[in-house]
Amino acid sequence: MSLERRDPKQTAELLIEALPYIRRFAGSVMVIKYGGNALAGASEDDALASFAEDIVLLQAVGIHPVVVHGGGPQIATLLKKMGIESTFVDGLRVTDAETLDVARMVLVGKVNSDIVSAINVHGSIAVGLSGADANLIRADVHSEALGFVGNVSKVDPTIVNGLVSQGLVPVIATIGSDAEGQAYNINADTVAGAIAAAIGAEKLVFLTDVVGIRADADDPSSTVAQVTTAELEAMVASGAANGGMVPKVEACIGAVRAGVSRAHILDGREPHALLVELFTDGGLGTMVLP
Repeated sequence: MSLERRDPKQTAELLIEALPYIRRFAGSVMVIKYGGNALAGASEDDALASFAEDIVLLQAVGIHPVVVHGGGPQIATLLKKMGIESTFVDGLRVTDAETLDVARMVLVGKVNSDIVSAINVHGSIAVGLSGADANLIRADVHSEALGFVGNVSKVDPTIVNGLVSQGLVPVIATIGSDAEGQAYNINADTVAGAIAAAIGAEKLVFLTDVVGIRADADDPSSTVAQVTTAELEAMVASGAANGGMVPKVEACIGAVRAGVSRAHILDGREPHALLVELFTDGGLGTMVLP
């Protein structure tokens, strides 16, 4: 079977287009939230392999990626296999002790390990950890009705900064703990925003299963290329941003107002979406500005 040869001129043009962005962002830290839904590409293995290649390339050109991941669909799948029924309140899964154990197994034992392994195929640079490690994420209870669902009360970025300084890529599962050591499952969008703010990231990027933020939630053609934090607040108030988009939007607003230069929401199912958004003039998703 013969492979189709790429046009060398077109390849050169793409590299030249990327060069000023590579120069601009070299040495900066970027927090990339890889959502469980972003794994829904052609196949989970293909989507993860593409994402891993993007992370390795960022590292190779002098950018320091920090990966925060979710795993909601994977948790739901295992709960279903175990015959455990899920109940939701305001879009959040009620998490009793048994459900928390499942969430920890999936996030720390499965998804985190898979992402680390996929990145390390290309070199020994990824290190897996959870928010409970080195008190990275201090949590408190979200509400009694939700059980062991937590909020981020404090971020101690010492371990993340240490790994980044050694040229490693932290891959963070969003399990936090309180002062007594009780574990909590925390929304991954919220964690990504809090970590980006705490480490002074240049960018916060959400890879999800939508092409970006829509001015009209029901109209795919209304996706906006750029939006300000004030405009985002208005979209939440009007209901244009709703459901699972709200935590992402709120994380973008909080991170940008805390000093993160830009936040991005884009479709992680697209091959190499991260590189297209960061290194091309046209981009791919929605960019959030101060």
